[in-house]
Amino acid sequence: MRKQPLLLRPSGKDYLWGGNRLNDEFAKNIELSPLAETWECSTHPDGPSYVIGGSFDEMELTEVIRQHPDYLGIRHAGRKELPILIKLIDAKKDLSVQVHPTDAYAREHEHGQLGKTEMWYVLDASKDAKLVYGLSHDVDEPTIRKAICEGTIMKYLQQVPIRKDDLFFIEAGTIHAIGAGALVAEIQENSNLTYRLYDYDRIDKNGKKRELHIDKAMAVANLKSSAAPRQPLRVLKYRPGVANELLCRCKYFEVYRMIVNTDRRQIVRYRADEVSFRVLLCVKGCGMIRYEGETQMFYKGDCIFVPADSMELTLHGCAQFLDVRG
Repeated sequence: MRKQPLLLRPSGKDYLWGGNRLNDEFAKNIELSPLAETWECSTHPDGPSYVIGGSFDEMELTEVIRQHPDYLGIRHAGRKELPILIKLIDAKKDLSVQVHPTDAYAREHEHGQLGKTEMWYVLDASKDAKLVYGLSHDVDEPTIRKAICEGTIMKYLQQVPIRKDDLFFIEAGTIHAIGAGALVAEIQENSNLTYRLYDYDRIDKNGKKRELHIDKAMAVANLKSSAAPRQPLRVLKYRPGVANELLCRCKYFEVYRMIVNTDRRQIVRYRADEVSFRVLLCVKGCGMIRYEGETQMFYKGDCIFVPADSMELTLHGCAQFLDVRG
């Protein structure tokens, strides 16, 4: 079977802090309000993605990969699910203060699951938007526990102003929270393990406070001060019709920003090699992908899975992508 690109339909989440921008601005057409997150490229059972069109139409991406594990590439031989998960996040209100476990802790205490290291790319941010990134100074566990009980934990957290186009790498163990007014693309390990430390005493749609996981959070949290995050030096590399820049490289994923701007005579060639799959998340603009006589239109918000050792694609249009490599 030809290894052609797969356009994906996401699962949605209606967490209480979400807004409506993913429906209004990204045309997700998901009947949830609020729509806090869309899991754009996912084989996680809590929110799988589905294929749109072609021979796999309406099939879970999970099942496609189970049938065709070679789609993941040589690097991921033996796996039957994606090692990463890609989301869009609309934070109308502050997210909970939280922390994620390492792989080692998750394997031992969470039935062999993966931990969660992640990267955020800020698609938009209101004037006063901030995020929590670690602690402002060293704190011991009794002090943090007391602050949680008294509702004063925010005074120990490092709050960082954010702007559109910023990026942040959040290692497992780092206490963090996305603040109100942020629209974020998140690339992470394939995990849904989140330990909440503090949730502002909010009440959910069932009239209950959301569960906290203080003991687990204390077992994995880094209580040392975190250096203020600095935006890395980024270098755009140009060739006709396209420019690329590296946003993040770690042992779990690589993420590039790709800007496509072609005229009628230009084409941008693109393919995934045999080593690993790739994922294209369109964050701006629109255009078309062509391959072997077929044409697939894409628009802002579309997510496209490109199997390892894919056929060659050509991209046309005026658009920006996050180009994610597993």
